[in-house]
Amino acid sequence: MKLQEHPRKERLRLKIAYRKQHLKKGPRLVVIGGGTGLAVLLRGLKEYTSNLTAIVSVADDGGSSGRLRGQYGILPPGDLRNCLVALADTEPVMEKLFNYRFTKGELAGHNLGNLLITAMADMSGSFEYAIQEIGKVLAIRGRVIPSTLDDIVLAAELQDGSVIVGETNINKTPGPIQRVFVLPGNLAPVPAAVEAIREADAVVLGPGSLYTSVIPNLLVPGIAEALREARGKKIYVCNIMTQPNETLQHKASDHLKAICRHSFPGLVQYMIVNSKEIPLHLREKYAREGADVVETDMDELCKMPVKVISDELSEEGDYIRHHPRKLARLIIKRVLGLKHPALWTGADGRRLPWGPPDGKTENVRGE
Repeated sequence: MKLQEHPRKERLRLKIAYRKQHLKKGPRLVVIGGGTGLAVLLRGLKEYTSNLTAIVSVADDGGSSGRLRGQYGILPPGDLRNCLVALADTEPVMEKLFNYRFTKGELAGHNLGNLLITAMADMSGSFEYAIQEIGKVLAIRGRVIPSTLDDIVLAAELQDGSVIVGETNINKTPGPIQRVFVLPGNLAPVPAAVEAIREADAVVLGPGSLYTSVIPNLLVPGIAEALREARGKKIYVCNIMTQPNETLQHKASDHLKAICRHSFPGLVQYMIVNSKEIPLHLREKYAREGADVVETDMDELCKMPVKVISDELSEEGDYIRHHPRKLARLIIKRVLGLKHPALWTGADGRRLPWGPPDGKTENVRGE
């Protein structure tokens, strides 16, 4: 005798199945960057579409990733792991497991997710395959791709002409950065990354470290060229706070100019900036670390061929981050408009709490 499924469980199963089908009809989005900023954005966007591709920088040479890179000759797994966990559609305990960091013994400082990626790469002989398989384990909504599979080293030329080699060293340099470049210069892009950019409805740069997370992807031959030729909309999410040393005294226009200087003029069509005031106690905390709020110098931005979108997007905790849902909502509205209104409805037919609020529009300049 076949046991009948409990009605409540059956409804839940059907709701999940409908949700998955619903997400498959979402827009094709590509996000480019690295670090924690990219993971924040992915957590928001995965609620609207599963047609997501994260193209991630692999120039990291510090911490657990740097140690594994040196010992096993693999690409640094840390930023890729962050994106995999952000896109995960699995139990919270699995996410905690992948993010678990050892504190004692020989494994101190290592992250379990990094070790699992390393083990999979060592077993299969393919780093790219390892990322794909870990993605399956986490049942991610979308895919995560390194911008290159070649061994990449990031270097920076400072305004005084001196050269700093290595991402970790660049993060520590006190001098203003004139430009960054990669070694060797004949890197090959991952074909799937180039294809995703060309087919995307929109490509989003950032948020994340300007010179060490976002721009390094554009320095891989073929990535910036594919972005320039892409038909989808090109959006840059400006950081809310400057970074000690790396972007000290950088205004919003300086961020955008740096991106264009390392790729092509006019590459970005839309620029998203935060308009929410940062609490004084957090500003003072950042000031002690050598950072401050990124100033939105609208007068200078209005001289550039970009549409500036300003909204209250910050989320306060121990540190300032973009609010995942607010940022994703703004991007989806700007990318889609009324093209896919069904996306504002959840799988069970209810209105999503982070859908477009009635009567509210974002502040847009440059249109």
